[in-house]
Amino acid sequence: MSIVADHYRFVVGVDTHAATHTYALLESPSGRELGTETFPTTVAGLNRAIAWVGRRTGGDVDGVLVSAEGTGSYGAVMADLMSQSGYRVVEAPAPSAKRLRGRGKTDSLDAVTAARSTLVMDLNRLRDRRAGELQTALKVLTGAREQMNAERLRSINALTALLRTHSLGLDARKALTLTQIRAVASWRRRQENLGLSVARADAVRHARRVLELDDDLTSNREQVTTLVSDHAPVLLEMTGVGAVTAAVVMAVWSHPGRVRSEAALAQIAGTCPIPASSGNTTRHRLNRGGDRQLNRAINTIVLTRMRMDPATRAYVERRTAEGRTKKEISRSLKRYVTRQIHRTLTASPPLAA
Repeated sequence: MSIVADHYRFVVGVDTHAATHTYALLESPSGRELGTETFPTTVAGLNRAIAWVGRRTGGDVDGVLVSAEGTGSYGAVMADLMSQSGYRVVEAPAPSAKRLRGRGKTDSLDAVTAARSTLVMDLNRLRDRRAGELQTALKVLTGAREQMNAERLRSINALTALLRTHSLGLDARKALTLTQIRAVASWRRRQENLGLSVARADAVRHARRVLELDDDLTSNREQVTTLVSDHAPVLLEMTGVGAVTAAVVMAVWSHPGRVRSEAALAQIAGTCPIPASSGNTTRHRLNRGGDRQLNRAINTIVLTRMRMDPATRAYVERRTAEGRTKKEISRSLKRYVTRQIHRTLTASPPLAA
């Protein structure tokens, strides 16, 4: 096994927060602490941090590994600037409960823990940060889409509640249709008592918000479809894969080399089998860890195939006849889809933006 301490002269651990980042510099392979420092997250502060690292490492960019928490959130700008300066930036491993027990907690201690945990890691297990303009765009678009869908559902639920608890002249015993929502959005003020008047105005507000979100979601899908079609059309050729699910996969995949194997992708996606055997029973269960957005995308692909793909439907029928449960069949299909995605992207990586 080849570990980080054998290949890098220095490891920088970074504990990231909204206002400040704390950096801890360790010498390799001894693990001797060379210093800790806290800098603000302004551009000037981040540049000072990079200069601080450079001075204490003798300008040996290739000999320094930066291990930071939250490279996709609080540490994203720092990771970009570090990468532009030539440093390799990886996501710090989550500290174990055993390592944290009895040692207290400060930003400096957290930065040192990030560096020490990385120092002894297998090189093949390092998690490079997601990088590239394409991945950034896809991450923003898919995140925005998730928020818009959630807000749209809340608005529809609020509108339905208003129509069912006030006599506003619309039958809402069943789920609202788009035609009904458009009708509510076109309502005008009427001469009625105060309670109904306020309820009607609020219903119009919710209906118009739903229609506005529908337009935003359509625009979002068009942007996502264009990016996926231009950069990874092979994903769209896979059965059950749409533009949105493909975008989620591409954002996680990021670039060749980030995901080292199909088993690693399964671990990230939470689709690797978890042993759940006991006594004479040998079985596996669904994994509830990993990137839940990616897991949800793969689950969507599986559900689409189970509904529309003849080969998948035949597989489900055969496994059901063998006594497998629906959850067990779904787990197997998720693992298969993950393997297929890895092989597809390995053979035809997404084109860089």
